[in-house]
Amino acid sequence: MADSDSTPVQTAAESPERGRGGGVALLVIASCQLMVVLDITIVNIALPHIQRSLDFSTENLSWVVNAYTLTFGGLLLLGGRLGDILGRRRVFIAGILIFVLASLLGGLSQESWQLLAARSLQGVGGAIASPTSLALITTTFREGPERNRAFGVFAAVSAGGSAIGLLAGGLLVQWLDWRWVLFVNVPIGLLIVLATPRHIRESERHPGHFDLLGALTSTVGMVSLVYGFIRAASDGWRDGVTLAAFGAAVALLAAFLAIERRSKQPITPLWMFRDRNRAGTYGMMLSLAAAMFGMFFFLTLFVQNVLHFSPLRAGLAFLPVSAIIAMGAGFASQLLPKWGPKPFMVGGATLAAVGLGWLTLTDVDSTYAGSLLGPMLVFGFGMGMQFVSLTLMAVSGVAPKEAGAASGVLNATQQVGGSLGLSILVTVFGTASRNEAADQIPRFMAEASQAQRLAFERTRELPAPWSDRVLAAGVSSAFIVAAVLAIVAALIALLVIQVRAGDLERLQGNGATPFGASGK
Repeated sequence: MADSDSTPVQTAAESPERGRGGGVALLVIASCQLMVVLDITIVNIALPHIQRSLDFSTENLSWVVNAYTLTFGGLLLLGGRLGDILGRRRVFIAGILIFVLASLLGGLSQESWQLLAARSLQGVGGAIASPTSLALITTTFREGPERNRAFGVFAAVSAGGSAIGLLAGGLLVQWLDWRWVLFVNVPIGLLIVLATPRHIRESERHPGHFDLLGALTSTVGMVSLVYGFIRAASDGWRDGVTLAAFGAAVALLAAFLAIERRSKQPITPLWMFRDRNRAGTYGMMLSLAAAMFGMFFFLTLFVQNVLHFSPLRAGLAFLPVSAIIAMGAGFASQLLPKWGPKPFMVGGATLAAVGLGWLTLTDVDSTYAGSLLGPMLVFGFGMGMQFVSLTLMAVSGVAPKEAGAASGVLNATQQVGGSLGLSILVTVFGTASRNEAADQIPRFMAEASQAQRLAFERTRELPAPWSDRVLAAGVSSAFIVAAVLAIVAALIALLVIQVRAGDLERLQGNGATPFGASGK
């Protein structure tokens, strides 16, 4: 893309005066992001209740989560482009309304297919609203300390939303009903829709066309890739459907790259990846999202199945993680203008790796306070302090009309990285669990009562405490791979990210050009 395209004449919608944002505007934007992000995990604790209510099989139950994450991650790039072309505020409102409607339909579902359709529609709404909300920060808040603080709040919400979702899910399931994990979005979403026109101005509409073919190939390609990993976790790497999914993903994503190179107005301007800082940021997000999704998924299983926490207690167990993520984000946003983003990117990823490495020691004798809380806090602080820098680096140096696409790529890497990474970790978990089960079955047959042996012959499922040992072995192995992913992110930050001395002035609001801008 030509340089002239990246520096449009400043308009009233994008002037410095236009960039003054207030606390209510930030609250509206952050509330949308929180609602979209926590929906990925708020349903997790409700899954056993959903299974009984709508007669899901165990295998199909996973699609209650996957239907949302696949459409959400697959359509994020298109969602970012919609805001650039049609105006971010109107697209923001449209995305929230779709999300609210889907949440209402999901809560009213009487059949399994109805819930899955509603969850997919939720993903569509989230994919439209989420990248637009991040792009709105760039046009609502002045560059410098004001925007840095806004990014800090946004990053804390993005990183902590998963833990908050687990807590909210526990409260709603235990006190009300599983349907309220969906119904709760309706009043929140409607309040956001009512507040948005009063506190957020419309951005300039940039003439252009929708890269529908690029959107189709990227969406279906990412869905195929995610499905391939999910299928491999349950049916193995040699399964015909698994191989077909990977083959389709490779072909579609290759076609997507070819289309984007030729398109005059691509859904994903490939020049963004020529900047080593931005490319490194996307790589870090991919790895760290995989580690983060894995931590919440496996610890949720462990505290409920091994420690036997109730849904509410399981949700409360993750509350300290939300608090420490917010502390880490606040710490980074305050010192980032002085030190620059690199120390927080390196240090945050390193702390995440330390916390995950600590969790590899998890076994059946582990306790929450003595074994899990410490590494969770180390991991959470690291994620909070480096998420601010990742968010800022991803959209820095991007022309205002491309901010939606840039933020869409960042969000897409988070969701796709989380889905792909979790599928890989589940595969590792499954292999380790099967190996441990092979060791535990002879012990079970020797120690179990006659009734327990008869039940095992019927269900082929080991009872506690043998099943606890199998689960703990699988969780510990999965955390080894998660720690490696965090180490990869730390190495990217150390070896790829470069920050010049002059960039610090721009972070303090003294520079004339966006932080990290180096042209295309």
